[in-house]
Amino acid sequence: MQTQATQTAAIEVDTVSKTFGTDKALNEVSIRIAPGEMVALIGPSGSGKSTLLRHVAGLLAGDRDAGSVRIFGHQVQKNGTISPDIRKIRAEVGFIFQQFNLVGRLPLLTNVMTGMLARVGTWRSLLGWFSREEKERAMQALDCVGLAEHATQRAGTLSGGQQQRAAIARAMEQRARIILADEPIASLDPESARLVIECLAALNRNQGLTVLVSLHQVQFALQYCVRTIAMKDGCVVFDGPSQELTPTALRNIYGVRKSGVDLDGTAPLHIGVRPEPALLGAAA
Repeated sequence: MQTQATQTAAIEVDTVSKTFGTDKALNEVSIRIAPGEMVALIGPSGSGKSTLLRHVAGLLAGDRDAGSVRIFGHQVQKNGTISPDIRKIRAEVGFIFQQFNLVGRLPLLTNVMTGMLARVGTWRSLLGWFSREEKERAMQALDCVGLAEHATQRAGTLSGGQQQRAAIARAMEQRARIILADEPIASLDPESARLVIECLAALNRNQGLTVLVSLHQVQFALQYCVRTIAMKDGCVVFDGPSQELTPTALRNIYGVRKSGVDLDGTAPLHIGVRPEPALLGAAA
């Protein structure tokens, strides 16, 4: 049986750098995530979290002569050049954006079925030519995120939390093996945020999907993710068990002395506040 050290990584980033003008967004970043892990990505705004996720998905190319990215052993990019097979590789990756990226005028079910684009082709997807089996799969995905009853409703009429869960269902319909979520709960109320994170955790737990989720709410990292990667100024400054994110570690990451880090998703709290043991038990 392969160990985490020897098995093919789900995500492998090797000394990737990215420069915008004179700003170093990523500075020789290296991470390795095993299949089936759910990992939180935290850090202050501008630390490089979103840039890193876009490099993993092949949406951005790194600097020349600046490392590589692989997905399940397949090269996404190397030395600033995106792989010519990127569309095929990207089919393995579901990217969930903060802005939902649903077509508001279309029914929720149709939005979810667009996740099949890589398999059914552009024209079938645009024209809505889906088989009965494909529609049933999409309904199952909506049911999984608790939205089956809204299948015929226009996406634009749903709440932000519902739209974000629909985006997760779309990634499920894509049959992605990796979910990259870029601050998916940043604009949601606490209860909607909890439901979205629980959907991601359920996919990780029940279907074995690898999840890398960027978060501002540190408490969700502590509660749902065994491992956390923290970034600051384009560098990885922490990579380890979430339980080791002590108040001192969080102060070093965020560079603050008092309030400012949202630990519970509801209001700014002092960094020293940790989740109650009962909450942490849900992530065990």
